[in-house]
Amino acid sequence: QVQLVESGGGLVQAGGALRLSCAASGRTFSGYRMGWFRQAPGKEREFIAAITWSTGITYYAESVKGRFTISRDNAENTVYLQMGSLKPEDTAVYYCAAGRIVTIIQVAWSDWGQGTQVTVSS
Repeated sequence: QVQLVESGGGLVQAGGALRLSCAASGRTFSGYRMGWFRQAPGKEREFIAAITWSTGITYYAESVKGRFTISRDNAENTVYLQMGSLKPEDTAVYYCAAGRIVTIIQVAWSDWGQGTQVTVSS
């Protein structure tokens, strides 16, 4: 059974930085993509970033491109989201996810962490 455990959330001032971690276990992730999503109050969950486990190729939403960086440590089975130049609109619960790669642009997101709160004050 896949387990994804996020950590690193918290309260930060606008312009600051945070690094989220996602410890993954329960399977090998070859053929998978790991992603970060977020959900703000009253809004739908949205895609933020993803990384292909085997190749390290990354994908970003336009809203975070240039400010956030996703990376992974294969040896530690951990995925990171380095967030910089944070804005109040980045406030949300951030979720780690794992999904099987269906096509180069399609991922079957199947496993989710419990989420970690990020709050950016103005």
